[in-house]
Amino acid sequence: MKTGIEHIAIIMDGNGRWAKKRGLPRLKGHDMGARAARNTVDAVKDRGIPYLTLYAFSSENWNRPDEEIKGLFRLLEGFIDNELSRLKDSGVCIHVIGDITRFPSLLQDKINMTINETSHNDGIHLSIALNYGGRDEILRAIRRITNKSLDPETIDEDLFHAHLDTHFMPDPDLLIRTGGEWRISNFLLWQIAYTEIYFTDILWPDFDEKALDDAIAWFSTRQRRFGMTGEQVEGKTV
Repeated sequence: MKTGIEHIAIIMDGNGRWAKKRGLPRLKGHDMGARAARNTVDAVKDRGIPYLTLYAFSSENWNRPDEEIKGLFRLLEGFIDNELSRLKDSGVCIHVIGDITRFPSLLQDKINMTINETSHNDGIHLSIALNYGGRDEILRAIRRITNKSLDPETIDEDLFHAHLDTHFMPDPDLLIRTGGEWRISNFLLWQIAYTEIYFTDILWPDFDEKALDDAIAWFSTRQRRFGMTGEQVEGKTV
């Protein structure tokens, strides 16, 4: 299936509201959201899209109740324990963007093990944003550059990109946000300058292959101009 898409990024929103609508604990919504994430990875891979980035835990999520945060950590540990073998066998290469140094040491070890054990895979590059914020990523990139004492005149977009968490991936072609909210919530601020942004009312646990295909179909109707006029794009030789 040719989609014209190299990289999809997703803000997985609506787990808590999905649970509340059913009279269930919020963590049950996160559990079902993890299942939706697993199915989405498979669906994106099946459509020949090589990069997928999922916004799993933002740097602002520390403001949530402690019990919910601990529950999210348990879910992440369980996901790694239950899915690592399948991820390895299905060719998924795991990356993490964000600063996980605030996470419990055991969870950090499991995350790093997952990264190492899937590093040789090339079926799909799955990046999980953990303790991630776009502003924080930009600040950390600036600190890395500053520590090298470079001549300011040598700092250009390529050099800056090389110091971002996402240096190994192309910018997203399509950003999907579920849950009916219309904002980007501090996600990939540098990278989405020319990304097509698709909003859907579907709550994340209900996001399925049809919802993914609807987003891809919408993307196919967009004319990506990158600062040019529509006439320039239409006359451009690809």
